[in-house]
Amino acid sequence: MFWHSVVGKLWFTILLLVTVVLTILMVMLLRSLENFNLNKAETQLGNYADMAISIYNAHDEDTTTTLLNEYSETFDANIVIVEDGLKAWSAEGLQEWRLAPETFLEGALANDVLEEGERVVTEGSYQLLGGASEEAEIMIVGVPLGEGAPPSSGAFLYQPLSAVEETSSETRQIVYFSAGIALVLTTFFAFFLSSRVTAPLRKMRQAALEVAEGQFHTKVPILTYDEIGQLAIAFNRMRRELNRNITELNQEKEQLSHILVSMADGVITLDRKGNVVLTNPQAERFFVSWFYEQGSGSQVVPERLPEALHRMFEEVVDQEKEQLIEHTIQGRSWAILMAPLYEGETIRGAVAVIRDVTEERRHDKLRKDFIANVSHELRTPISMLQGYSEAMVDGVMESEEDHKEVAKIIYDESLRMGRLVNELLDIARMEAGFIELYQEELNLSDFASRIVRKFATYAKDYGVAVDLSGEKIEGTVVFDPDRIEQVLTNLMSNAIRHTEEGGQVTLDVRISEQSLIFSVIDTGTGIPEEDLPYVFERFYKADKARTRSRGGTGLGLAIAKNIVDAHKGELSVHSKIGEGTTFTFTLPRNLSVSDERDR
Repeated sequence: MFWHSVVGKLWFTILLLVTVVLTILMVMLLRSLENFNLNKAETQLGNYADMAISIYNAHDEDTTTTLLNEYSETFDANIVIVEDGLKAWSAEGLQEWRLAPETFLEGALANDVLEEGERVVTEGSYQLLGGASEEAEIMIVGVPLGEGAPPSSGAFLYQPLSAVEETSSETRQIVYFSAGIALVLTTFFAFFLSSRVTAPLRKMRQAALEVAEGQFHTKVPILTYDEIGQLAIAFNRMRRELNRNITELNQEKEQLSHILVSMADGVITLDRKGNVVLTNPQAERFFVSWFYEQGSGSQVVPERLPEALHRMFEEVVDQEKEQLIEHTIQGRSWAILMAPLYEGETIRGAVAVIRDVTEERRHDKLRKDFIANVSHELRTPISMLQGYSEAMVDGVMESEEDHKEVAKIIYDESLRMGRLVNELLDIARMEAGFIELYQEELNLSDFASRIVRKFATYAKDYGVAVDLSGEKIEGTVVFDPDRIEQVLTNLMSNAIRHTEEGGQVTLDVRISEQSLIFSVIDTGTGIPEEDLPYVFERFYKADKARTRSRGGTGLGLAIAKNIVDAHKGELSVHSKIGEGTTFTFTLPRNLSVSDERDR
């Protein structure tokens, strides 16, 4: 029970937080102290090395030997002097920590000190002299003897790291002991604090239980005016309000009526005989549509349900479980859910909830059509890739030209599949509301001229002329140039691909006080009138065979419409068979310049 109480949870939270903080601080402090002790030992050993070199250079051999032996014993460090690359002298007061002379005459350490003349401080594991396999952690300081000394000369001082580790061990013990004391004190403090904080809460809990039993006279004492005191005041206010609301339950019917009126779904309440007792406006509109469908044209809510709903009511009463049906009226789909109403153990009627699910069913159909269209669009290129790749594997092609032709077909189909996938991702993001607009202020005339120049070469390949019309526009406008260029690229490329050789494609740009008007006009084959309402739907193609042969995916116009809609504009199309097609989109001129994303 302790762990399920507020006292236990608060105590454990404080203790855990302090423990984590202390652990982090303790690790950082111990690491810092260890580094400090190690750096201090390196500094001291370096100073001893400088003193040893000074003594060696300033005194004769006997005096030097005596002084260095004393220093070796005093400083607990062994001293080795090397001249001309050979060990010249050593003072090894620490006999049990002696190292082999090769340590100072060979290897990287000897090279850095004796040959390069560098001052070296290093720590590592070294083989002790006289030990077959005994190794120890040793700190070594190597210093060149200086000017006037023979070449390849230097002084080496070394001592075991055990002294540094002893100091660090003592420090760790002190830190651990301090942390333990802190945790003990935190435990008592946390328990005391949590008990003081939760004492008023326990009193309020007892009062709440009494109120739940109907004792509305119970009052929580207000001891403080902090958050807990404010909670006690709120509790007493709630008790008074609850006592008053118990006497106002007769108003529930009126409140329920307001709720039913504000509901988006239709609600019908029925008595035991199936008579309509209560409806809301949404249910009344449903009845009007139902009777209009049946030809009666009644505008009054009936006392009895229509025959289909009455059979549903009888099934609910007989089976004592809810029933769900869907019914189509005047082209709209309605889902009707009816469930029994109980009074004790007896069914006293039923309640029906009527929801217009037309949009849900339309979305389901769009989803199914989308899957079917994607499968259809991918099936052809995949089949061609599989067929031609199998032909290449089986060695059906005999000449190099056949190989190149098959490889080009495979390459073109793979590009088409890539474009299809990328356009699917783009339109999915756009329809999900994640389109990003980067509005810029730019010269409209320069922008339109650049679009026409962009398609000049492309149009020549098809034998189609491309030009720019409209009055010379001066000044600047605001929109996302990359997105609008994407729209014009799609419209221009479609116009060129569907215009016969010798035809004309015109980009007409006009500006008014309220809007910018872009029109792409071609003299191509045109779009059938029955296809015009569907050209902006995904995967819709007026001429599927021709579009596939020229690389279309059926998504370009859908993407273009989403981009124009994001600019708060409109995209429309007019076409006549054999005369040509005109795509026009209009953008408002009052788009604000912003460096941030529009969405």
